Amino acid sequence: MTAYSVLAVTPTDDSWIPGYIEPVGKIIAKHGGKYIARTTSHEQVEGEDQPAALRVILEWPDAQAARDFVNDPDYAPYLEARHKGSTSVHFIIDGKDELA
Repeated sequence: MTAYSVLAVTPTDDSWIPGYIEPVGKIIAKHGGKYIARTTSHEQVEGEDQPAALRVILEWPDAQAARDFVNDPDYAPYLEARHKGSTSVHFIIDGKDELA
């Protein structure tokens, strides 16, 4: 079942970003993922304010592929750099409608 990663990222030190984008894109592709959105153009229309500079949505073949990406040893130094240089949250969401 298709799954999605949804991230909210606010850089606190953007020095990690140039060295992150290309290699992480290759690691994402290795796990069958693809970017749906990487944008600073987003608007919160409901709920308590949860600001973020950047919103990212990735599509995966399934949730395991997303977890495999997050746990890939090749990704570890990039994940560490993102954690050190930003505040961010990452959700993995199954692509299903449980209320239908």
